[in-house]
Amino acid sequence: QVQLVESGGGLVQAGGSLRLSCAASRRTFSIYTMGWFRQAPGKERDFVAAISWSGGTTYYADSVKGRFTISRDNAKNTVYLQMNSLKPEDTATYYCAAGANANVLQLQYTSWGQGTQVTVSS
Repeated sequence: QVQLVESGGGLVQAGGSLRLSCAASRRTFSIYTMGWFRQAPGKERDFVAAISWSGGTTYYADSVKGRFTISRDNAKNTVYLQMNSLKPEDTATYYCAAGANANVLQLQYTSWGQGTQVTVSS
């Protein structure tokens, strides 16, 4: 298990940007695929983006391609989600997750953070 703590959420106007961070507790952070998911009120939690342990492979949901960028710094045990051109429909609680051999499926992730709220006003 990896303990994950997200930060960087907040209130932003449509068209604005935010950068989310997720700090991991374990030194073995570098072996994990890291993902971001989000859940809007009354909706299921959905995949947003993921990055392989090396950073060489990334995955994005179609709804965020070209606007969001996932990256990681294994020396700092941290994964980031840069969110640009934000839309009101991006409003959700964003969760960071870790999985040893994960990609886009939630069930492949074994550790989850508590979430950080992102609200985009129109």
